[in-house]
Amino acid sequence: MKTANTVNRTHKTTAAKETDTAIEMSSISKIFGSKTVLKEVSLSINRGEIFGLLGPSGAGKTTLLKILTGQIPPASGSSSLFGTDSQKRSDEICSSIGMVLDNSGLYCRLNCYDNLMLFARIFNVKKERICEVLQQVKLSEDAKTPVNQLSKGMTQRLVLARAILHKPRLLFLDEPTSGLDPHTAEEIHSLIFLLRDEGATVFLTTHNMEEATKLCDNVALLNEGIIVEYGRPEEICRKHNSQNIVTILCKDGTVVSFSNHSTSADTISTYFKEDRVAAIHSSEPNLETVFIAVTGRTLT
Repeated sequence: MKTANTVNRTHKTTAAKETDTAIEMSSISKIFGSKTVLKEVSLSINRGEIFGLLGPSGAGKTTLLKILTGQIPPASGSSSLFGTDSQKRSDEICSSIGMVLDNSGLYCRLNCYDNLMLFARIFNVKKERICEVLQQVKLSEDAKTPVNQLSKGMTQRLVLARAILHKPRLLFLDEPTSGLDPHTAEEIHSLIFLLRDEGATVFLTTHNMEEATKLCDNVALLNEGIIVEYGRPEEICRKHNSQNIVTILCKDGTVVSFSNHSTSADTISTYFKEDRVAAIHSSEPNLETVFIAVTGRTLT
């Protein structure tokens, strides 16, 4: 985890230098019947960025993703991918994106290799690439295993292999680690970092705030179809740090708190000089706490 976080921080700096836009959204709204699902959503996402759209089930995350990928039209507003209207469904757009959605879209009676072979033909990808992606998602030894015999984690890795088979410039991931065990989720996280390092832009939807904090350069908090907060995860947490205190856990088990201000410096220093400090923490909230504070609701 230390290595992954270190890599992530390093490449956040790189991503921040990108100036070209991968995704542009302008005042997107969507209505189903009498329910307004999205309300005037506007966002800009840079190339080479891992962007997270965060919110509880029913917030409108998947709806926005489907609009961006041209599966459904917006009621109003517009969106573009690499400068091209996302509703046009052109060959250029289709060949530049990969998707991991809420349904696998795999053929259960076919094995892993044959599933990818089918899509390799659709995307005019050489057969050699199939072995490359199977190795990338650690399914090489299961190439001849039928999909209906795979575990949930293995199936999700195969879905991701299919999404990256044609080396897309833009990857849409809708809850890619939902329901997976921590080890499998960590493997998918590592692969997402690798894809970003190779130049892909990643659009991630999730209600897992810890995952978003680890992976994303920027996040948007979506609640009832409205973007209620946007920015870098750590900056959002600092912005909503209303307590602004430093807490010290002493070796004797006592806990003391100080104002996070220069006036506390000498006292805190004394605790260290006297070798009394077991741990020290600042009071920044996590993204989930911020979401609850901003919206008054939980992520469930």
